Amino acid sequence: MARLGIIGGGMMGEAIIARLLFQGLWHPADISVSDPAKNRRSFLHQQYGVAVTDLNEDVAQCEVVVLAVKPQSLVAAVAGLATAPCQLWCSILAGVPLSQLEALLGNKAVIRAMPNTPARVGAAVTALAAGKWVAPEQMDLARKLFGSIGTVVEVPEHLLDGVTALSGSGPAYVALMVEALADGGVTVGLPRAIAQELAIHTVLGTARLLAETGMHPGQLKDQVTSPAGTTIAGLRCLERGAVRSALIEAVVAAESRAKELGKG
Repeated sequence: MARLGIIGGGMMGEAIIARLLFQGLWHPADISVSDPAKNRRSFLHQQYGVAVTDLNEDVAQCEVVVLAVKPQSLVAAVAGLATAPCQLWCSILAGVPLSQLEALLGNKAVIRAMPNTPARVGAAVTALAAGKWVAPEQMDLARKLFGSIGTVVEVPEHLLDGVTALSGSGPAYVALMVEALADGGVTVGLPRAIAQELAIHTVLGTARLLAETGMHPGQLKDQVTSPAGTTIAGLRCLERGAVRSALIEAVVAAESRAKELGKG
């Protein structure tokens, strides 16, 4: 197994480590993590048994390195690494194009990845976009790496801002919907804890049903909607409030902002 380095031991870096080890895809001895915070390094070493350092140069000795720093920290994080032995770089930095990454990293193989926060429970969806020097076997390795935290899809790079807007920001939209549904339950008399549990599992179960059956969302909506029933009364209120349009506009606005961030 190729040695894996992670530059940036934050939430997403930790999620990748945890899932790789849980599934037995990598061993702690084959993973190195760099992070500037001493407390964070100590935690990762004690919790997962991985090697830790504050020197990005040490991590860049690994065959595969995941860049998991903030976009504004990129230049400082990779300074002097263009000649490092690493042969495959995987960047999860939103908005930073492959061309910039390749230039900074000495025209090595670079893959951009856009995972989302459900990675913490192995339920992420990650979009991958390959740079021009990526070999098929390197793409296979990236699929395995990010497959440890959930589902993997491949897209051309120009669609990654749309991915950021939909699945990257999407957990916030869904969380807002869950909160609103729970508030609705409280409004009609349900205890808060029960209302929240009902809302969470309604969303979870519906998503699972759509994923496992391949059913179109509109078909499921129609199955639940009886003539002159409770569901159509509720849907009428949602349409009056333009909820469908608001969600579409949220994705469009998020994509526009992602493009702005990508321009620096």
